[in-house]
Amino acid sequence: MTDRNPDFEAEVQANIAALGARHELWPKTLEWMLDVGRSKYTYNFTWLGRPIIQYPQDMIALQEIIWRVRPDVIIETGIAHGGSLVFSASMLMLLDILTGGYGSQTDYALRQQRRVIGVDVEIRPHNREAISNHPLAGMITMLQGSSTACEVVSEVSGQVGPHDRVLVCLDSDHTREHVAAELAAYAPLVTDGSYLVVYDTVVEDMPPEFRVGKSWGPGNSPLTAVNEFLATTDEFEVDTAFDHKLQITVARGGYLRRVRGNPRRKS
Repeated sequence: MTDRNPDFEAEVQANIAALGARHELWPKTLEWMLDVGRSKYTYNFTWLGRPIIQYPQDMIALQEIIWRVRPDVIIETGIAHGGSLVFSASMLMLLDILTGGYGSQTDYALRQQRRVIGVDVEIRPHNREAISNHPLAGMITMLQGSSTACEVVSEVSGQVGPHDRVLVCLDSDHTREHVAAELAAYAPLVTDGSYLVVYDTVVEDMPPEFRVGKSWGPGNSPLTAVNEFLATTDEFEVDTAFDHKLQITVARGGYLRRVRGNPRRKS
């Protein structure tokens, strides 16, 4: 889905392909990311007043995905300060404003209000209060507990209607075991044509100084889990266009698009 004229779109796609062919860029990008990471670069940004601990490039990518997919539900694991929840809620609100709701009256009757579901093992009281008091709080549901706990997965699944278009973003515990369990739990909820975004695959390339006190690292990272997941399914594939166009991203190899297998309504 695009709003650009064909000639310009062709030019953009050629630019992206050219960037993707320049394999020497990633080591340079990684060096820069690690350098600014020593100063906690990702802590510097907010969205509508809430800290959003992400690279701006990845948020632009998520905006593109939301506009393309037009989801009814966005599920996010990992809440922190809530900036990402607010970002997603604001994008969903814009969808309703700019597209006139859900289209047909039948669609509107079948679906609930567009909404964001956030899960975190610990939602700190001051963050919960700030998110709950945000103007977009009415579109956000927060659940406290492990994102892989059976009761939490069941509660999230129970809030997704049979006709909802679903987008999932994983950004909690970065160990292979946990992300693998999240992929098993939430991939079935992703509708055809939508995305399962796995953040912090960059952990696979982080040197020891960034892993002090952490259980994750090379061979035990979100990317490890993604590679194992993709080896067992043909329902998802990496949308490498995001890797190529963004260059600066914490989710390299983590933009997974459902290409087949879900009997739910197509996005």
